Amino acid sequence: MRFPIDAVFLDRQGRVIRALAELRPWRATRFHLHADQVVELPAGTLSRTGTREGDQLAFEPAAAV
Repeated sequence: MRFPIDAVFLDRQGRVIRALAELRPWRATRFHLHADQVVELPAGTLSRTGTREGDQLAFEPAAAV
């Protein structure tokens, strides 16, 4: 990646097990054994939304335009 991002590691229930804010370009993270998926977000999203470890995330389909 060429720009900073926020990354959220989720378990199978959608619970945040690791939240990394402002991950710098060309950096890697540690391996998280219990992570089922990773969501990459625009930098600043975690601080703007207050998302942190232990939070439960839910996903909904986007509304048709």
